[in-house]
Amino acid sequence: MSLYAIGDLHLSLDPSVEKPMDIFGQIWKNHHLTLEKHWKENIGERDTVFLLGDISWGLRLKEAMADLEFIHSLPGKKLIIKGNHDLWWQGVSRLNTLFEDIVFLQNTAYYLREENILIGGSRGWICPGTTGFDTHDRKIFDREVLRLEMSLMAMEELYRKELERGNEAIANAKKVYGIHYPPTNDKHQASRFTDLLSEHNVDLCVYGHLHGEDVYPKGFQGSLNKVNYRLLSCDYIACKPQKLF
Repeated sequence: MSLYAIGDLHLSLDPSVEKPMDIFGQIWKNHHLTLEKHWKENIGERDTVFLLGDISWGLRLKEAMADLEFIHSLPGKKLIIKGNHDLWWQGVSRLNTLFEDIVFLQNTAYYLREENILIGGSRGWICPGTTGFDTHDRKIFDREVLRLEMSLMAMEELYRKELERGNEAIANAKKVYGIHYPPTNDKHQASRFTDLLSEHNVDLCVYGHLHGEDVYPKGFQGSLNKVNYRLLSCDYIACKPQKLF
């Protein structure tokens, strides 16, 4: 019963979706087969995998269904947040009726009872201070701050409900937050995202979005104001979901 995470699967298994990823490097050549191999070797039916956005290149849900069916076929429970390329993501209530083993998180939270882990997640956006950040980015960033805060508040509400039910173990629960974009700018400076994660006593924040040897260093990794941060984009971790604890 372990929690794993990986971001940026960038799947395109529907024949109508032509988006080969190997133009971005050999790691992406038939990467879904590499992912499937690592997943089945390490993850069992009682484990959970947190998918950090950019799941499918499909523009509409019907084009993304082959990719979601592929994820559904893999062992374990899956929690999914939205990435900037997940244009097929329309109506989270509908999405949450599709598969018993997949939970789509949007301004919400989830409690892994047996693992005693509280999980929240949101898409995020590029942070102030990032090269090229403009007034349009500021509008989206401010909106994503509100969404991140809503998810953190949902985590707090789950915490309160578990206490009311007499679940004393919840007092020692780990708090994990998944965000698609890096929660700092490319200079590794704190942001309103990181401030909120610290204020809500999150233990670990995992994110994706960054691709390529020259880009990985733009993401902060390590401890900042008592929160640990890890980059888990698919190519960075060689298509192998990483155990978080």
